[in-house]
Amino acid sequence: MQHIFAFFCTSFLGAVLGANFPNNIQIGGLFPNQQSQEHAAFRFALSQLTEPPKLLPQIDIVNISDSFEMTYTFCSQFSKGVYAIFGFYERRTVNMLTSFCGALHVCFITPSFPVETSNQFVLQLRPELQDALISVIEHYSWQKFVYIYDADRGLSVLQKVLDTAAEKNWQVTAVNILTTTEEGYRMLFQELEKKKERLVVVDCESERLNIILSKIIKLEKNGNGYHYILANLGFMDIDLTKFKESGANVTGFQLVNYTDAVPARIMQQWRSNDAREHPRVDWKRPKASGIINHLIWHPPGSYTSALTYDGVRVMAEAFQNLRRQRIDISRRGNAGDCLANPAVPWGQGIDIQRALQQVHFEGLSGNVQFNEKGRRTNYTLHVIEMKHDGVRKIGYWNEDEKLVPTAVDTQSGNESTSLQNRTYIVTTILEDPYVMLKKNANQFEGNERYEGYCVELAAEIAKHVGYHYRLEIVRDGKYGARDPDTKTWNGMVGELVYGRADVAVAPLTITLVREEVIDFSKPFMSLGISIMIKKPQKSKPGVFSFLDPLAYEIWMCIVFAYIGVSVVLFLVSRFSPYEWHTEEFEEGRDQPANDQTNEFGIFNSLWFSLGAFMQQGCDISPR
Repeated sequence: MQHIFAFFCTSFLGAVLGANFPNNIQIGGLFPNQQSQEHAAFRFALSQLTEPPKLLPQIDIVNISDSFEMTYTFCSQFSKGVYAIFGFYERRTVNMLTSFCGALHVCFITPSFPVETSNQFVLQLRPELQDALISVIEHYSWQKFVYIYDADRGLSVLQKVLDTAAEKNWQVTAVNILTTTEEGYRMLFQELEKKKERLVVVDCESERLNIILSKIIKLEKNGNGYHYILANLGFMDIDLTKFKESGANVTGFQLVNYTDAVPARIMQQWRSNDAREHPRVDWKRPKASGIINHLIWHPPGSYTSALTYDGVRVMAEAFQNLRRQRIDISRRGNAGDCLANPAVPWGQGIDIQRALQQVHFEGLSGNVQFNEKGRRTNYTLHVIEMKHDGVRKIGYWNEDEKLVPTAVDTQSGNESTSLQNRTYIVTTILEDPYVMLKKNANQFEGNERYEGYCVELAAEIAKHVGYHYRLEIVRDGKYGARDPDTKTWNGMVGELVYGRADVAVAPLTITLVREEVIDFSKPFMSLGISIMIKKPQKSKPGVFSFLDPLAYEIWMCIVFAYIGVSVVLFLVSRFSPYEWHTEEFEEGRDQPANDQTNEFGIFNSLWFSLGAFMQQGCDISPR
């Protein structure tokens, strides 16, 4: 009898409590734009709910970067009696939202970037990316790279990267582009080019990421040798056609696998939904059986739209579980005061928070599950890589296994196929007879417009290797030199260095400075510098050939010096008493009185000077 009574009491209490559970649940929605894909996904997800209770949205369009407007809208929705709020935030408003949620015990479900917070009333739908990003950097063995980030989305990822860089001795150059102008982008990439920085991580929201990628394309930093890692969860949401055509490598992460059964079914329901009542994102399933095909496929939607859809599912599952458990969460006419001092927390907020954290299902973004801090757990990120030959999945990342490579590098095995799938740019210069325009060049197109030795050489190389190419005349008409001030290259060397061309076939001289930045093949023509002289002709010497060693003027000076010295010697001897002496006569001969002679007459003076000039002695000498 007692057991029967207890059974009826339990049934009666359950019926009473179940009857008190509201049939309509007011939920809030904070969106930055009424025409956004996230707003459309929110409305579509609500339309797909069939089980009670019914979720009634209170949607407000608000400037999510304005703290005052966000505070007013949040308090307005709370005063209307909402049980949970779905919305977005930015760096300027995240602290305000977490503070209100913690003080009032109101749950806030968001697809915005994850933040470090101990507030359990904030459920973050977006998975954390920093560990997966570090795993990919380690996979590529990067030791020196540039990290471009947007301070608006927080610095948690950057901090994790810098901490890891300190442990592993990475050289990381962090660049904040929050307030960068058009000229700032140009100077930034010009500086990176000087430092030969071609490994770049871009950590930005999708809107700013598209701006940065467009600047990279405009500044022609998307050629061979560049490798970008996009720290974003929507790799397939981004148009990377220009990067594929130019040869840059791009790696990123994909949260939504559009070929899985659950996403494919939801996309089919979305397409079949009435477009007039529910504007939709026309996500189309790729034709290939894998996550992507060999072509670049871009769904018009974004991964945040998928997170929005899953956010509505999270709230619906939580309130359905509360209804099954017959937990009373009715507000009983007391909507609460947001600005009360002190703040009065909502009594049923803890129950809703626990129910939200216990939700577990397979959604558009994969496995949806939360830990005790309200963050996503047990999720999988697909790692996608794009090269010149197309896009492919190279692996996946999860919390347990970390990065698991799934693609085998078949570059060496399929080298010929890879070459055939791409048209290479061959830069050259107009120089007779190597490259010349045909006389009727306007009647031809492409490579047929040119003729010459280098044109035929390029054709033979392509025929032998087996690839397609396109001849392009260098834009500035120069061979290639480095500016001593800016350290930048022009001409054909610049085309190769900056990735605007793949090969140069031209009469290009091999120099030391050029070999520092590009590789040369064996020269097809050798050049040298030498001295050429005329072969001397033998001739009979003339009578005056002995005069050839010295110039005519020198000989004249010698003659005049000879005569002058002789005359001076003659005059000096005339005035000097030591040069006059009496001649000795033989005995018996008459000796003239006072008869003195001077040996240095004019002829003897000339003879003495000649002997001295010839370094020979003579019979007389000055006294």
